[in-house]
Amino acid sequence: MMARAAWLVPLLFGLLSIMLGQDTNWDLQNYHLYNPHALLTGRIGFDMAPGQWQGYFNPTIDIPYYLMVMNLPGWLCCFLMGALHGLNFPLLQAIARRILAVDKSSGMPFWLATAGVVTPAFLSELGNTMGDNLTALFVLAAILVVLQARGMGMLLLAGAIMGFGTGLKLTNANYALALCLALFAREGTWGQRFRDAFIFGLAVLGGIALSAGHWYWTMWQQFGNPLFPQFNDRFLSPMAAPIGIGDTGWLPKTVVEKLAWPFIFTLDPRRICELPLRNLMWPLLYTTGIVLLLALATGKRRLAALPRPAWLLLVFGAVSYLLWLNLFSIYRYLVPLELLSPLMCWLVVGVLLPGRRMIATACIAVCAVSILSLASWGRAGHGRAFTVEPPPIANPAQSLVYIVQAPNGWIVPFFPREVAFVSLGAGFPESEGWKQRAEAMRHARTGPFYVVLDADRADPRLQRSKAELADAARRNEEAIGRAASTLERYGLAVAGDCRPFKAMIGNYRLHQQLCEVKEKIPR
Repeated sequence: MMARAAWLVPLLFGLLSIMLGQDTNWDLQNYHLYNPHALLTGRIGFDMAPGQWQGYFNPTIDIPYYLMVMNLPGWLCCFLMGALHGLNFPLLQAIARRILAVDKSSGMPFWLATAGVVTPAFLSELGNTMGDNLTALFVLAAILVVLQARGMGMLLLAGAIMGFGTGLKLTNANYALALCLALFAREGTWGQRFRDAFIFGLAVLGGIALSAGHWYWTMWQQFGNPLFPQFNDRFLSPMAAPIGIGDTGWLPKTVVEKLAWPFIFTLDPRRICELPLRNLMWPLLYTTGIVLLLALATGKRRLAALPRPAWLLLVFGAVSYLLWLNLFSIYRYLVPLELLSPLMCWLVVGVLLPGRRMIATACIAVCAVSILSLASWGRAGHGRAFTVEPPPIANPAQSLVYIVQAPNGWIVPFFPREVAFVSLGAGFPESEGWKQRAEAMRHARTGPFYVVLDADRADPRLQRSKAELADAARRNEEAIGRAASTLERYGLAVAGDCRPFKAMIGNYRLHQQLCEVKEKIPR
């Protein structure tokens, strides 16, 4: 059963991804399509942050998706991305089999892996571009290699895999550190454990260099900050404000909240996520984990009750959670732990209580109930993945298009390549150097200049009442008014010539318009 499930389940997830529909999430519209386009077409430094500050994230992770959607039908992109994310299942199954030390005839690894992949955060991102499901593959693969490691070569491989995933998405750094520390739970002397952790850590750095080194070097050459614009309070690039940039609004506010955090965010999921994703496994695992620690501290349970591989996984889970709690507290970044949570619950409760079949059933039931909170980051139907038909631009090589509203980075690949895009007041931490460069780009071109605006336009194919048409016109004027307020701070004004254009993701239509912009004080 395990062998058949290892290839069948990813295919099923590919089909489920088709059923869910084409990804339209906010981050995709903002930067997941623009970033690889900029890298592959030489636009680094040519544009100025069409994808806001996230437009300078390492684009390597998004290159496969970009190549697919620009060349394949939308439904096929959905299937391939879903099947790729579904590969987390055979990795979970292999980890469970290794830790439980069962043969291929046992169905327990299958059921625990199934419980892991029917969790709400993982399913909410199935087939989409946010990257948490994708990089979970590297986290799980590194854990599996560590569990099988018998020599330095395997530890080097595990570290390189984990580092590669970390370079693709830096939020995985907490998992790299957690697995490094979990190596101290392996068998051997303290000297051997320290050596293993050191070798693993060096390999992690090598893996990061493989997947992100090229990008850090590019950012250093362009802006003097390898993580631009993040951590600019340390690197002090003149092209961004000297701030660290971090989304700390999700963190618990008090020590009491930290101690009760799994209960708090289970009752109120929006404390850690924009969507109401609720997984009942977290308070269950948290409570049983604390009970196990108390039992160990009082001598009521022995460490020998679980094999070393199981303790390694539990130490990894505990350290990962504590790092996540204090650094991010954003639910999406918990996907690897969410996938492993049924297995960890099985291990913890199995030490505390007899009856393993009952425990497995309870873990799976808790995860199944959590599916009821499944939500979407944005989906659309199928057909062509992206369709953008910008209005004609008279002189592309001398034109600029300003972006003053987000997310709009995704439309850039469909405009003439000679047109430069500049973000103004749309979420980037601007500095005087940034503003001067934007002004220099405008002065280096003769125009015409444009701004992209959202618009609520009346579709002529739809029958609308006079009130609805008036409301659409009002929204259109409000969009122009907001843009005018932003542009005014930069000595620009909307000229009034606004032309709507077709912009679609799957069958989801975004109302866009391109308006001419003029300088308030002519050169």
